[in-house]
Amino acid sequence: MATRVKEKAAARKANADKRARATAKYIRVTPRKAKIVVDLIRGKQVDEALAILAYTPKSAAPVVEKLLNSAIANAENNLSLDRTDLYVAEVYANQGPTLKRYWARSHGRADMIKKHTSHITIVLDQK
Repeated sequence: MATRVKEKAAARKANADKRARATAKYIRVTPRKAKIVVDLIRGKQVDEALAILAYTPKSAAPVVEKLLNSAIANAENNLSLDRTDLYVAEVYANQGPTLKRYWARSHGRADMIKKHTSHITIVLDQK
């Protein structure tokens, strides 16, 4: 039986991170490919990061660009932060669940195809 539930919840809320964030889960891009794009924008101003993503020819770039726009909107609307002061404090792509599919081969055999997914998170902060 849980004890001091309300006190623990209040303590968690007090210690929660106050920075703007956005998360995209179950994205059908491998984390290895997403990390290449994510590494390009880490530590950059948000407008510079959007410019980089607009001209990056990788499959994860549009997803990360949309996620960055969502994080900017969260910062402006929920936390009343100014867009010009924002920069990408943290950004990471973690592995999500793997979809397992089978591919029919000759002589009644089957090969497994693994379709990887990613969870991408962007955390913005003020300079």
